[in-house]
Amino acid sequence: MTNFVIQVEGLNKRYGKLVAVKGIDFAVKQGEIFGLIGPDGAGKTTTFHILGGVMEASAGKIQILGKPPRDARLYIGYLTQQFSLYLDLSIDENLRYSAGLREVPEKIFVQRRNKYLRLMSLEKFGDRLAGRLSGGMKQKLALCCALISQPEILLLDEPTTGVDPVSRREFWDVLAAIAAEGVTVVVATPYLDEAERCDRIALMYEGQIQQIGTLFQLRESLGLQRLEVRTDRIEAAEQVLHEAINNTQTSIVDVQTFGDRLDVLVKDALAATATVEKIFAQKQLPLDNIQTADATLENVFVIRLRASGNDPEFISFPRSRLNNGGVRGEIAIGANQLRKVFGDFQAVKGVDLEIRYGEIYGLLGANGAGKTTTIKILCGLLEPTSGKISLAGQTQNLRSSALRKRIGYMSQKFTLYDDLTIIQNLEFYCGVYGVPRQLRRGKIDWVLATCGLVGRENMLTGQLPGGWKQRVAFGASVMHEPEILFLDEPTSGVDPLARRQFWRLINEFARSGTAVLVTTHYLEEAEQCNRMGFMVAGEIVVQGSPSEIKAAQPGQLIEIVTDKTQDASNLLKTQLAPWRVSIFGDRLHLVLDHPNSDIPLIRSIFQTNDINIHSLRPIPFSLEDSFIGIVQRTEEQEDKEDK
Repeated sequence: MTNFVIQVEGLNKRYGKLVAVKGIDFAVKQGEIFGLIGPDGAGKTTTFHILGGVMEASAGKIQILGKPPRDARLYIGYLTQQFSLYLDLSIDENLRYSAGLREVPEKIFVQRRNKYLRLMSLEKFGDRLAGRLSGGMKQKLALCCALISQPEILLLDEPTTGVDPVSRREFWDVLAAIAAEGVTVVVATPYLDEAERCDRIALMYEGQIQQIGTLFQLRESLGLQRLEVRTDRIEAAEQVLHEAINNTQTSIVDVQTFGDRLDVLVKDALAATATVEKIFAQKQLPLDNIQTADATLENVFVIRLRASGNDPEFISFPRSRLNNGGVRGEIAIGANQLRKVFGDFQAVKGVDLEIRYGEIYGLLGANGAGKTTTIKILCGLLEPTSGKISLAGQTQNLRSSALRKRIGYMSQKFTLYDDLTIIQNLEFYCGVYGVPRQLRRGKIDWVLATCGLVGRENMLTGQLPGGWKQRVAFGASVMHEPEILFLDEPTSGVDPLARRQFWRLINEFARSGTAVLVTTHYLEEAEQCNRMGFMVAGEIVVQGSPSEIKAAQPGQLIEIVTDKTQDASNLLKTQLAPWRVSIFGDRLHLVLDHPNSDIPLIRSIFQTNDINIHSLRPIPFSLEDSFIGIVQRTEEQEDKEDK
């Protein structure tokens, strides 16, 4: 008999007339990582509140370890969307407080404290204040606090929002290790690439679960394949392939721009490849290459939502040419040997940048790499310690009001005023950016329509969920039609469909000549940039297009499926640098510099330790794999030089 530790039947939750959860059913096995994914407002957080015993259901039967949730709370660890830490307490003080609430004996507390801090690589920072930790370290500490009572069930509501890719991968490796010890994990995430690491995934929207399965089952149920089409005429190619979607003979289902390529979802890869080649030849468009790839979880999610009529309408920006803009291809943002020092700390070390009108440039890096400081310097919010800057052709007077009206800036923290209504915020920004009065109503109406907030414009902004706030903040930053746009983590916490809308708009601005500098921790969306730079410890260590960066990676990425995933991972991490080994659901990803000699050695090690290999194959580097490899190799090189 399957050992289900969570059983949910007919779960329903009403708030007055609003039905947030509409009779959902699911069950979770012991030691399973179960993913709950869906757009903002799907009912995920309400479901977590009920599972955690924080809120009563309106109807339905919910059993946690055979008990009602309120009676099982001592066995549940719950990590909410908002940080549950005391920022003026140290790591050790936060842990001790959490242990005290759960009445953990002192001797057991010390053992668990040492175990979990070591697992999270936080053992050296016990006396550091929580408020001085990076986003990734805060989330790891919050997870330690949830684990200190050694719960049997772990509920994680969007635990890695705003956390950099290196910390996120470490976080998920920790979850895999915890699940291998028998802890059951239920996790919600807006990052669909990390949801692929779950054992099973439930797609949830409008209060209902539409589909449950493993990543393989969800991909197979879609019945589609993905083509990566590369051309230097992206915009024209996207247009002709979109037109082909309406032709039932082509088997093309969806087309999406990704920086230097198009992703084309098709029913038959072979037939569609021939069709794409024919269309390109007819339209005299250059075609560099076409590659077949697996459909992603995001593909599954978007197609399912579209089928249910949940795809928001795309509304083009109402242009009035407030700013004349620059000449496409000319340098809009330039930095030469840019440096910023705070006391004896060098935050930015000799950065060189050239971003042109009509280009989307991604500045990527771990938390604390110097990205936000660089953006603040470039848009005039911080004075550089040294170096030269050019902005919209100007090198002097970079803080002038005339220049600022040509620039849009969306900061990492919300730029909106929580105690103003949505419409008051938008009217305020129209005034700040000097949008002519006769144009303001049209711009504001566009923001409300794009955000799906028509009729709710008098709602206080502070009442909006994080993802909705981000949409309004983006609208506020572009109403004046900037020719240069700075976006610092614009889609943090935004659901996949809304993120697609964001990027269609960003592409629309770039195609009209706007220069866009964007930071993001979500590397699947960073593929939408034309060019990018990876920043490590204040320096840009590599620049290029997404394809160039992936192609330049040394070694080979290997996918291995074994009968003992966690044991295989633990074993390989004793033989290789830990960053080279990562768990993705039921499989391992392994970065090997010398695959011809390393693979026979790995087979031998597994055989000696009674681990059977079901499959082993090379797979292409993702941008996340590339990013982590570049960051880790750079840090390894710096460590060697320090010694």
